[in-house]
Amino acid sequence: MNKAIRNITYFAFIIVLISCNGSNDNESNNEGAIAAPIALQYEIVKVYPHDTSAYTQGLEWDGNKLIESTGLEGKSILHILDSNQKQIGNKITLSKEDFGEGTTLFNGKIYQLTWKSHKVFVYNSKTLVKEKELFWPYEGWGLAHNDSSIIVSTGESNIYLVDPTTFAIQKTIGVYNNFGYLSNINELEYVNGKLYANVYGRNSIVVIDLTTGLVTHTIDFSNLLAQVGVKYDPLNIDVGYVLNGIAYNSISKTFFITGKCWPVMVELKLP
Repeated sequence: MNKAIRNITYFAFIIVLISCNGSNDNESNNEGAIAAPIALQYEIVKVYPHDTSAYTQGLEWDGNKLIESTGLEGKSILHILDSNQKQIGNKITLSKEDFGEGTTLFNGKIYQLTWKSHKVFVYNSKTLVKEKELFWPYEGWGLAHNDSSIIVSTGESNIYLVDPTTFAIQKTIGVYNNFGYLSNINELEYVNGKLYANVYGRNSIVVIDLTTGLVTHTIDFSNLLAQVGVKYDPLNIDVGYVLNGIAYNSISKTFFITGKCWPVMVELKLP
């Protein structure tokens, strides 16, 4: 074999080797890639009227009663609604300096966050009498719970598992998807091992694996109001009137969805 042919053969071998290595690298990278969240579809079950003065921050079912926490300075309340969204009994009105946020029910106690005043109010779920006040070091946004902990969001990408008695942080979990960490995590609902969350300013809900923080599913509600016959967009009244509020009714096995000062509460089924 002459020198020219030998050189050509050598360079051809190098090119093939590089191509094979590149192919293997791509396959390795694909194997390690984070999968995009799966889009879920929903089925509308029923539509209820919702108080358009209620700047909804948190929702949670207690049997056949719905707990709602609302925000805004001087307008923040906690009240109980029946299955037709009518108020039961008296409402709790927060002081003017306290901006109400998320709520959850755990072991007969209703917890209510505040936005920036670092207070967590704890009420007796039967009487709504405030039993104590806890301290939270960050902003308060959303609340939920699993079997042993309260789950807190702060409007960032982290969510926190905290002790129900002291509100001391037990675990911090970063929420992320295939693009990276996901911020503006807001209202929360924990259902069958999965955490459902509003993302502030988006017409969607994400489903989070609480073990890893990975967003596994998304639900797009961009057309929800039009689907249920609402003739106007609340965002045209105020840019703060966004989708917010998730409650799962374990009796009917349906979700209840609303927004800040929305005219409707929508009951729906998810897969």
